[in-house]
Amino acid sequence: MIGMDILKPVVVLLAWTMVMWVWMYATRIPAMTKAGIKPDDARNTGALGSLLPDQVQWKANNFNHLHESPTLFYAVALVLAIIGQGDGMNTNIAWAYVALRIAHSIVQATINKVAIRFALYALSSLALMALILHAGIAVFH
Repeated sequence: MIGMDILKPVVVLLAWTMVMWVWMYATRIPAMTKAGIKPDDARNTGALGSLLPDQVQWKANNFNHLHESPTLFYAVALVLAIIGQGDGMNTNIAWAYVALRIAHSIVQATINKVAIRFALYALSSLALMALILHAGIAVFH
């Protein structure tokens, strides 16, 4: 199918989001048990942030980040696929976006160096902007 190659990086980022979900709970549940935190203790927004170690929260924060700007990526990738523009350079840009987001996740979930995270985020945002520009040109041309 013409223009559908861009769906491959979409599926990879969706799968990566689930990897982060597993990693988040694989660290969060044991940390809650160790700290004697019951599930209802976490019902107030932000409660776990003050009760769990930062290294545990980094995974949860990243999981949340994977539901922010990547939603724009999913939308633009679907637009490009629908209009037959989801191949070639757009697919390469999409793969770059996904690689940068995965790298961002790994940095945030492990060493959490903000300068590195920001550089990866900024580069991924440039890739996302390029995809949006290409979609806009194709749709409005």
